[in-house]
Amino acid sequence: MGPHHIWRDSDSDQQPKAPIFTLIGKEISTAIRSWKFIILVALISLIFVGSTYVSLLAIAKFREAASGESFHLYLKLFTASEQSIPPFYVFLNFLAPLLGIALGFDAINAERNNGTLIPLLSQPIYRDNVLLSKFFGPLSVVSVLFLSITLLMLGTVMLLTGVAVSPAEFIRILLFVLVSILYVGFWLSLSILCSIIFTQPSTSAMAGIGCWLFFSVFYPMLVSLLMSFLVGNPANFSEQQYLHYADFALNLSRISPSQLYNDATAALLTPSIRSLGPMSLEQSYGALPTDLTIGNSLTVIFPQLSGLIASTVILFAGCYFLFMRKEIRL
Repeated sequence: MGPHHIWRDSDSDQQPKAPIFTLIGKEISTAIRSWKFIILVALISLIFVGSTYVSLLAIAKFREAASGESFHLYLKLFTASEQSIPPFYVFLNFLAPLLGIALGFDAINAERNNGTLIPLLSQPIYRDNVLLSKFFGPLSVVSVLFLSITLLMLGTVMLLTGVAVSPAEFIRILLFVLVSILYVGFWLSLSILCSIIFTQPSTSAMAGIGCWLFFSVFYPMLVSLLMSFLVGNPANFSEQQYLHYADFALNLSRISPSQLYNDATAALLTPSIRSLGPMSLEQSYGALPTDLTIGNSLTVIFPQLSGLIASTVILFAGCYFLFMRKEIRL
């Protein structure tokens, strides 16, 4: 048997790649080469450099104040702030939605307007494979981006300070990255849904940005106005009445995905947080001044995580329903 036969036999042994993986590879390649992704990566990288610098400045002050107590150096990297500059996780709360919207607002309508959707669907692939690739392709890119930035931040600080990261800190930071990816997934699902509903990419982009502005800027103002209208001035309330008022206002604000993300990441990056709601003096009496374990922190943020997962699944189910029933013709 000559070399030609050996080469042909090895080719015949190779299993064909499933169409979904080919489509995901195409979406990853498209996302990486797009200018919108490069601009957002540059912006997030600048924020990473600025946040690391600000955190290192603020950590020295926190360390002096926390002498004798447990001090989580690497968790402070994501939560420390200096003067008017917010911490890294607050920056990410603001920019992660833009990343999801930018990667998904033209997922379907651009293919349709460019005339590439019909040739794509004429191939022997399922229609839902196209939709799944539009979601998992960009999300894979975002996952690698967030993980790379986080590990780069940890490595930079480790080189500068010489302090090793503890396993508990590392697991909490990885969970923070996972929650951030899930948060981007929510906005990516929303933008893909807009790209199915609207035929023009500009319209779907405006719809996604409008939803982001509403939940990030206007919704907290609406909750404040609604609470003022319903209960008036809370200054005259008793302690129990004020707790009910604060709890109700907080639950209303948790309809917003940005509030869910903020609660979940704050509890993960701050082990001393025992509750995400208002607590009375009786409830806090007797609490030990120790940090929560990772399992207890996950229990505290379970409602926030389930809310983010459920809303992402509902949005993607809406995408699936509309895309599978949509008539596509020349």
